[in-house]
Amino acid sequence: MKSNFSASLLNRIWLYCTVFLTGAAVMVVELLGTRLIAPFYGASLYVWTSLISVTLIALALGYYWGGIWADRTRSGLSFIIAAAGFLTLIIPWLTGPVLLATDSLGLRLGSFMSTLILFSPSLIMLGMVGPFAVKLSTSTLASVGASTGSIYAVSTVGSVIGTLFLGFYLFPLIGSREIFIGLGIALFILAMIVAVIERKYLKSTSALAPTTLLVIIGLALYPQIASSGKSESGDAFQTVFERESLYGWVRVIDQPQENMRLLTSDASTIGAASLSHGENLLTYQKIVTMIPALAPSMRNALLIGQGAGHMVATLKEFGIVTDTLEIDPAVAEAASEHFGFIPTGRRIIGDARYEVRQLKGSYDLIILDVFTGGSEPTHLLTVEAIAQLRDLLTDQGILALNFVAFYDNGRNPALASVAKTLTQVFPHQRVFISDPNENFNDFIFLATNHALDLNDDSIPQMQRAWLKDRLLAIDQSNGMILTDNLSNLELLQIRKSETYRRMIVDMVGTRHFIR
Repeated sequence: MKSNFSASLLNRIWLYCTVFLTGAAVMVVELLGTRLIAPFYGASLYVWTSLISVTLIALALGYYWGGIWADRTRSGLSFIIAAAGFLTLIIPWLTGPVLLATDSLGLRLGSFMSTLILFSPSLIMLGMVGPFAVKLSTSTLASVGASTGSIYAVSTVGSVIGTLFLGFYLFPLIGSREIFIGLGIALFILAMIVAVIERKYLKSTSALAPTTLLVIIGLALYPQIASSGKSESGDAFQTVFERESLYGWVRVIDQPQENMRLLTSDASTIGAASLSHGENLLTYQKIVTMIPALAPSMRNALLIGQGAGHMVATLKEFGIVTDTLEIDPAVAEAASEHFGFIPTGRRIIGDARYEVRQLKGSYDLIILDVFTGGSEPTHLLTVEAIAQLRDLLTDQGILALNFVAFYDNGRNPALASVAKTLTQVFPHQRVFISDPNENFNDFIFLATNHALDLNDDSIPQMQRAWLKDRLLAIDQSNGMILTDNLSNLELLQIRKSETYRRMIVDMVGTRHFIR
């Protein structure tokens, strides 16, 4: 009796350990999947939706097929884990070819198909582990419920621990490619341990040979997989800095022939300068030279979305001290090391919605420059978010917001929604277009509690002419008020996101955005 109890306990322990580790592996694959896809398709809602959907589809198939396999044989769990390890190991190897093959499908379908091809095979195999473990842990029909519940409870706990370990510890220290490779090898080790247990306790040897063969093949491919992510040389563009952070893949890319240096986060350009003199090449930021003329008493500013930091240097010329708020420490590092950024005020690293609540005092100018051509941080453009910024402004303060969109003769609902949302918080606003001759453009909104008179004689003639030539009237009738509860800004900006991404990828080359 005692011998049977000990054998049953040992059987449960190794099964629980197996489902715990494979449950953690599921979440690692799911969470890291975005870090391989985002540099190419952006870290948008559509990428996350694709990955979550593919994960659920793959697990459903894995549960179904795993149950069928378990009913037919008691051996094979080690091979399933080895197959999951092999399919996880080759993900970094396949990323480039798959992303290039799906590029023509567009943002939504392309991100979904690439996610399906890259991650569903390994997730299906990991999903098969649960039903197989249930079958092995069930000794009588009466214990099916308890066995099933305990197996899936332990697997879920593994998923939780895997999520916390990855997000809080592992990912900030190690790149996503390296973690995928390490996870594949870890699953190989687990598979070999399970194969030994199957042979010793289940008296099964049928899975040992194919499991071992799969592990040998995977390890033989390791050198080629490990080197597959290295940048190719001989390109007109040269990567001089790259850092993978929690928020994106930050790179500084030079094009000597065009005398240009770019600062990118995933597939978004957030800074540009000439290589020869370091002057700013982003034309929309010229508005910063005009704003001080609208409020001559301006002394301090807050820049949300630091980028390369050129606007800070411009404001310094007018005697304005600028605090910067940047979510990504890798962007701050790149700006200092490769764009000569020198802060004139406080340098804050963190998410704007949280950090703004911690700020004390008031500003004469707040610049919200986070709505570039890439993903839309929609939580920063709602009535509630704008109201938080308004509360930090002085009575004569100005909120400047840059927004990339299509003009469409003033009928773009995204532009209308931005204008309508600002109207809920500020009684006055002016809108300027960066380049009057282009439909796809940067639009600068100046929102205030007081009217801005562009005919004021105190404004230099050159600034007045520049502003008047670019002044727009936005019809707000087809816009919606964006709130924390409901914001369809990302949906309204799909065409913008796809156009901008195609423009950047065509300019720099697709391989520069493949991790």
